[in-house]
Amino acid sequence: MSLVLNREQLSEYLAHVFPQVERDFAIEEVDDSSITVRLKVEDRHLRPGGTVSGPSMFSLADVSVYALILALKGRQSLAVTTGCSMDFMRKPDGRADMIARCTLLKLGKTLAVGDVLMFSEGADKPVARATMTYSLPPAGSAAAAFG
Repeated sequence: MSLVLNREQLSEYLAHVFPQVERDFAIEEVDDSSITVRLKVEDRHLRPGGTVSGPSMFSLADVSVYALILALKGRQSLAVTTGCSMDFMRKPDGRADMIARCTLLKLGKTLAVGDVLMFSEGADKPVARATMTYSLPPAGSAAAAFG
């Protein structure tokens, strides 16, 4: 499947439908099989001990899968997360941004499944891995065209 939204269009659309998280995330790269998303780590993303919190890493994984679905399917703002499995493998560096590398394992008409590896910037070993499942609105519905 080829891109429907490029990096700039995708960033603009995400800022439009989710302005509350615009300052947290940046789309680094996107192509027809993967996306790289940055979490701009700030103090509010940290838990005691100076490490990036689990909820912040969940958000990074969730935004990454959602953004790749949008890039490949187009503006489907009402796609929703229906499942998540996360493994936390190493302590992230709370002084570094988090980088997510996401690929889709399945992109169907009504269901998408994505795999996300998350790294502290500059590290070569992942700190977490997530598998996210999304429910997609039916093609041609008002929900599919929203936004």
